Amino acid sequence: MTAPIVLFGTGQIAELAAFYFTHDSSQSIAAYTVDGQHMKEPSLRGLPVVAFEEVEKAFPPDRYAMFVAVSYSGMNTLRAQKFIQARQKGYELAHYISSKATVWPGFQRRANQFILEDNTIQPFARIGENVTLWSGNHVGHHSSIGDHVFVSSHVVISGNVTIGQRCFLGVNATIREGIHVADGTLIGAGSLVMKNTAEDSLHAARATQASPVPASRSGL
Repeated sequence: MTAPIVLFGTGQIAELAAFYFTHDSSQSIAAYTVDGQHMKEPSLRGLPVVAFEEVEKAFPPDRYAMFVAVSYSGMNTLRAQKFIQARQKGYELAHYISSKATVWPGFQRRANQFILEDNTIQPFARIGENVTLWSGNHVGHHSSIGDHVFVSSHVVISGNVTIGQRCFLGVNATIREGIHVADGTLIGAGSLVMKNTAEDSLHAARATQASPVPASRSGL
């Protein structure tokens, strides 16, 4: 994919995405977009900012790609919603894999992956769509990460691990080999996960068991 990119988002993650795409890919950034109610200025860093509701008029999807550059807010709910909406508008979702990440032949690049420097992804591992791997993680052989997951830094995912959709893995978390992490699991920083988790559960460091995440939870 070489089409210019419209970035969804105007925060720090969008700023980082623009930097990485500009300095470590063949693609350029054409514009930013956010929901109209959140627009503050008509331009950012010398590029136009357009309302997401009308973005396809100014930057049609047959000429531009899109990348959703937002955080794990609401257990990745916002990023998942905008990913789906961008695809419904007809955009191809770009991906970024750092040239300083270690990947092997057979690794499949998928829409809206954001894989930063010093990640090691071993052979036969699968990474889903709209997954963020911040810097310095290890993804073991034959492991699988579902869609709309955010993995912070220095996380160790051992071999044959399955991570469901919409999960968040905090800094320095470790997942033992063969573990199944259910959809919507929040794994806190420094946690050692030694058994399967329940759906929409919280696993904090030194916790003896997973506990339900409150329905009102909006993030960390």
